[in-house]
Amino acid sequence: MRDFAGKVAVVTGGASGVGRAIAERLARERMRLVLADVEGPALDGTVAALRAGGAEALGVVTDVSRFESVQALEQAAVAAFGRVHVLCNNAGVGAHEDVPVWELPLSDWRWTLDVNLWGVIHGIKAFVPGMLAHGEEGHVVNTSSGNGGLIVIPTTPIYATSKSAVSALTEALHYQLVGLGAKLRASVLYPGPHIVASSIFTAARNRLPRYARETPQVMPPMTLDAILQLAEAAGTRLKTTEPSEVAEHLVDGLREDRYFILPPSEEGDRRVRARMEAILARRTPEPPRLF
Repeated sequence: MRDFAGKVAVVTGGASGVGRAIAERLARERMRLVLADVEGPALDGTVAALRAGGAEALGVVTDVSRFESVQALEQAAVAAFGRVHVLCNNAGVGAHEDVPVWELPLSDWRWTLDVNLWGVIHGIKAFVPGMLAHGEEGHVVNTSSGNGGLIVIPTTPIYATSKSAVSALTEALHYQLVGLGAKLRASVLYPGPHIVASSIFTAARNRLPRYARETPQVMPPMTLDAILQLAEAAGTRLKTTEPSEVAEHLVDGLREDRYFILPPSEEGDRRVRARMEAILARRTPEPPRLF
């Protein structure tokens, strides 16, 4: 897409972090915005700030783990603006994975997969038919992660599984849209190239009661500051990426019709190359080290 002005974008997980940054960046392109989030007060604040800056914006409290809720989001977007051109399936959570994979509670799996994977599935199911029907140029952007989509960090099996599935789903969607000859395209977004300074580290604040953990956590949840401090204690100064940088890469990717919206990174490229070489050599890849 090269013509954004007046077009309509829907962003899930839009109240904070990467989602809010995407909305702010698309507002600068004069797009009309529909933001979805399960966190009502934060959503209201973000929408108010966008409107104060002159953007046309609507907020819809949405639980992406429920298809009926995403259907209602699509209906609200169409009722307000007529049609949707850009869908950012961005809502995501990360459970604090503090024990081996075989000991992780099933509620952690259900919560993460319901939001990170089923949220994307629900978005595709609810929005793509209408986006195809209006026949105008459009884009579906699904937020994956380098962790799972490109490499696997062994201490986060649930999160990596969810994001690996998002990458596979998006690729299949891409091929099908191209095969259809549609003007609608799909892309996969890999935020980064460094740890993104987003609110996903405190995602448990929005963990709904139906996903209550069956067992107490062995270790307290990690915050971004705690991770950075641990790395520094180990002799490594980790870099971070601001959500606004991710949003800038996304807009560039839409303009250039890129399937992989992947920020450049020498270290990231090295890790991906090592993994691909291991696959071709039929050997076990080395586990990536954070620090």
